[in-house]
Amino acid sequence: MDSSDDEYLASATVLKYFINKKSFGKHPINDKRSEFGEFHHLYSDLRKYPAKFKEYTRMSIETFDYILEKIGDKLKKKWSNFIKVPICPCERLIVTLRFLATGASFASLAFSFRLGKSTVGAIVKETTQVLWDNMFTIHMPQPNEQCFQEIAEQYWKLWNFPNCIGAIDGKHIRIKCPGNTGSMYYNYKHFFSIVLQGIADANCKFIAVEVGGYGKQSDGGTFSSSKIFNLLKSGELPVPGNTCLPNSEEIVPYVFLGDEAYPLLECLLRPYSRKEITEDHEYFNARLSRARKCIECAFGLLSARFRILWKPIETDPLFAELIVKCICLLHNIIIDLEGLDENLKEEVQKEHLEKIIKEFNKTSVKNGRLIRDKFCNFVCMNKI
Repeated sequence: MDSSDDEYLASATVLKYFINKKSFGKHPINDKRSEFGEFHHLYSDLRKYPAKFKEYTRMSIETFDYILEKIGDKLKKKWSNFIKVPICPCERLIVTLRFLATGASFASLAFSFRLGKSTVGAIVKETTQVLWDNMFTIHMPQPNEQCFQEIAEQYWKLWNFPNCIGAIDGKHIRIKCPGNTGSMYYNYKHFFSIVLQGIADANCKFIAVEVGGYGKQSDGGTFSSSKIFNLLKSGELPVPGNTCLPNSEEIVPYVFLGDEAYPLLECLLRPYSRKEITEDHEYFNARLSRARKCIECAFGLLSARFRILWKPIETDPLFAELIVKCICLLHNIIIDLEGLDENLKEEVQKEHLEKIIKEFNKTSVKNGRLIRDKFCNFVCMNKI
């Protein structure tokens, strides 16, 4: 390369071409973000009206401030010559909550908040990850033996079902069809999904969630391949030992409650088959179904509060899993700080809980039948 080539490459015209090959790194529309962006002209006004703030973020001002205090430092960005005005943690949390609350696309939020589309996606991904990493140990910790005993006491007190340590069920979460996956994510309801399997306590809080099962799997298949099942099978889950039923000498184990799609095990009860059902069996099924409303209600509250679950999540499956876990965690945080919204709960029960269960799974275990019969005899002798 001779001197003339050096002069050419160093010339102002050529440098300007390479530097400005992309016409702009930040779109001119976004230059006025601090003046016209949704966060900057709406957030301060919303804080003056708590009811509107809750409608906007799906949580109270106090809950929002609590979350921001916990994760704000992790979301801070340092000033640099590349980022002259970093997006503050408060705006990052608001953008994420609006994405979860409305299900709006990244492009739609980008126009509203005067941000880049890729920036919105990056903000949501980082914020949900930080929120999960820093708060799940507080609001969705791994249950221990004492925790299970307290859950069982609450189930007996609120739902009149003894020795129950959680209601379990699965929910199909709509996603955009991932590439090169064939029918792996295509479920029996005829849409693409990942499976959320949750266990709820007597207050409709999640004590455990697993996300990521393929849509084509049944609830029973998802449970059989889950970590919860493996922990139960290996005896590593800290479930309390067998104990007497209330006001009885009948000794039975602590159990989870599932529907007909789940297998009948010593630690998992499901309803009696509707074939050749007796009057006592029918009454037991009604009592079990009543207690199982906790998990149905938890799923209903999720959908009612976070409308992103009303449409396909348009991300890759791993990002979708993170979003769903974050939603479940936010559900617990809101209940811990605000309690259950009774009006919302009643609406959810009316829409989601009064349904006929049509699926039936013939899988059963002899010991499970014996244990279920003991529970059946107990509830029939202690009618409410």
